[in-house]
Amino acid sequence: MLQRARDGHGGVLVLRGEPGSGKSTLLNHARRSYDAVLCVDDVDSLDDDLGQLAADVIGTRAALLIATEEESFGLPSVVLDPLDRAESLLVLHDLLPGLPSALAVDLADLACGNPLALVELAASLTSDQLGGTAAPPDVLPRTSSLRGRLLARFEALSARARHVVALAAVDEELTAEDLARLTGDVAAVTEAGSLLDPRRLVRSTLHTGIPTALRFAAHAELAALLPPGPRRTWHLAVTGREGDEHADSLAAGAEHARRCGDFATAARDHDRAATLTTDPEEKARRLLRAAADHWAHGAPHRSRAVLRTAVRMTDTRELKALMDLVVGGIDLGESLPDVAADRLMRAARTLVGAQRELAVAALGFAGEAANIAGDPRRYAAVAELARQLRQDGEPPATRLTLDHLVGMSATLDGRHHEALPVLRGVVDLADQVAGPQARIWASQAAYVLGDATRSYEMATSAVTVARESGYTVLVPWALVYRALSALLLDQHTAALTAATEGLHAATAIGQHNAVVDHLTILALLAALRGDADTAQRRIDAATEHITERGLTRPGTFGAWASACVDLARDRPADALDRLRLNPGHAGIKVMAAPHVVEAAVACGRPSTGDRALQRFERWAGITGSTARLALSHRCRGLLASGTADEHFEEAIRLHRASGTAMELAKTELLYGNRLRRGRRPKAAREHLRDAMLIFESYQADHWVARARAELRAAGDATGEPLDHPGLTPQQEQIARLVAEGATNREIAARLFLSHRTVEHHLRNIFARLGVRSRVELTRRLG
Repeated sequence: MLQRARDGHGGVLVLRGEPGSGKSTLLNHARRSYDAVLCVDDVDSLDDDLGQLAADVIGTRAALLIATEEESFGLPSVVLDPLDRAESLLVLHDLLPGLPSALAVDLADLACGNPLALVELAASLTSDQLGGTAAPPDVLPRTSSLRGRLLARFEALSARARHVVALAAVDEELTAEDLARLTGDVAAVTEAGSLLDPRRLVRSTLHTGIPTALRFAAHAELAALLPPGPRRTWHLAVTGREGDEHADSLAAGAEHARRCGDFATAARDHDRAATLTTDPEEKARRLLRAAADHWAHGAPHRSRAVLRTAVRMTDTRELKALMDLVVGGIDLGESLPDVAADRLMRAARTLVGAQRELAVAALGFAGEAANIAGDPRRYAAVAELARQLRQDGEPPATRLTLDHLVGMSATLDGRHHEALPVLRGVVDLADQVAGPQARIWASQAAYVLGDATRSYEMATSAVTVARESGYTVLVPWALVYRALSALLLDQHTAALTAATEGLHAATAIGQHNAVVDHLTILALLAALRGDADTAQRRIDAATEHITERGLTRPGTFGAWASACVDLARDRPADALDRLRLNPGHAGIKVMAAPHVVEAAVACGRPSTGDRALQRFERWAGITGSTARLALSHRCRGLLASGTADEHFEEAIRLHRASGTAMELAKTELLYGNRLRRGRRPKAAREHLRDAMLIFESYQADHWVARARAELRAAGDATGEPLDHPGLTPQQEQIARLVAEGATNREIAARLFLSHRTVEHHLRNIFARLGVRSRVELTRRLG
């Protein structure tokens, strides 16, 4: 709008958003940016004078900006939506650099994307809260202007509407439709309006701020109006009628909800049962169950908050170990994996006598934590305890977890002959075990065995079962193996979908380590397509978290992706050093060996490539994976002299047998290059044409260009130049989406880029193509 005004095409724009959404801040920014801008804040209605002013500025060098909450008044408008979780965390870390991650997530959850709430909550933190010795805020501070505004609105309502708001404040599950049905007062519900917002920010503010007598009356009315069930029981209990009996009833209802996979309801009712329980030990046990339920359905921040209370109420060894299990599970997703591994091992050792099933579960999670940390010593310790715990006649679920740990440890140690029969048993057992966790272990085992199809099937099943059974916490984890197995199958689109879905799922529930896992997988996917810019951005986004939390597994994926970027940019020495010198995760380094060979050959150090290939060949040979054997032959072709043709031809045959088309294209490109340099241009052209066609089908623009260049060098001018040679492949994609009418936010979501990155690319696209607007760009591309 301001740019159009500078060009003499001014007009009016309405900024719509809730209190605290940033309307006034944007108006102030506009005033500083351009002198001829008229700003009107907090408008309730469009009077005649303002309407005339809106008409007068059209076509001038002036702009009129109007800020309001709801109405657009029939004028062009934009809505200031709440910030998402990632944006909220950025705001908090800008306000308070070094803010602990768990505390930042708690604040972001409470603020519900409201920028002013984030600012006021950050300013209210005490030194004890910052140091982790006090619980984080659970409501806006008393000095909050946003809180004052919400409560002022409440006070301005009629008595009937205030009563409706009180009902909603004491029962977060009531919708406006429920309230209208229960009270029969549609007018009061309509008047209450935006104060019936179900988000935690609004409900917590009102619950704390409305008078106690009104809250008590609301509980009493709901106890009379709601049908029998846990919610009615809770409201009865709050009114003071037979609290202990109600606590037991709520706990029984919570256990039923848990068995049905409704962990959100189970968490709510275990928490309420604990509130009504007077015995400290039983109270701690019920709080622990609530924490476990919160964790299972993907609310780790709420789980931590409950555990802060529970841990102070008991010194029972078993309960402390169960708390370690829950905290370790949370840390596995969002904190230091080595610390999580040690905590989970401690829990396993304590629980093994009294609660063997949970001890084995703790041990399984400890192994995954050690795996993420890339710590073979810790993993070996976990596996040794698993060996000690194995017994004849174990239930399938227990045997599967223990065998998985033993088999994976042997794999990481290079003892493949020992690992393979054990891991095959894990895959076979998975069909006998209910629940998503067994399928995740089986998918990982099948992946190591080279059975990509089975790994993909198990991971897909794990995602489905996790969602159906309410285990939201396991969904991002299962999607890691769905993405990796799809990549092994050379199904890049499926891998991209799984990793993007996993990234969003992990972000939504605050599983920061899983976010990094998926970011680095997405980086590797982009790098393998030759999209170096996208790969590098994703690596950059992950690097800080990798370093901060010691995430060696995703860190090694990131190094692998970076090496692929180096190879795409013709920097083989950098690629080789990146892969060779990075201590990294042992298993992933073996998987990356084909790129070590490629880099070593390109910079004249074949012996380095040969050593890496020997480890890869042992793994590929024992597993018998066709896809991996194809890569092995490709590498031998690169390293060989007289027998190179045989290896390349066998690699091509095996790629076709395994259906790994992208790797086939890469092999044909490398083989074609070798044939051309060996003065066999006709044979080279045959392979290079096949490679180019496959790369085009994968939209791997960099490799298409590389294959075209090789074809021209081999005497074939096949292929047309790019329509817009000044643009990178990423910019071409953004430009096409703009031409299709996508907004910057939609483009960012589709390409998983930040909003700022899309804006940056769009400015460069405008400059390179000599256009000044989206309209001109659309015309140019049309």
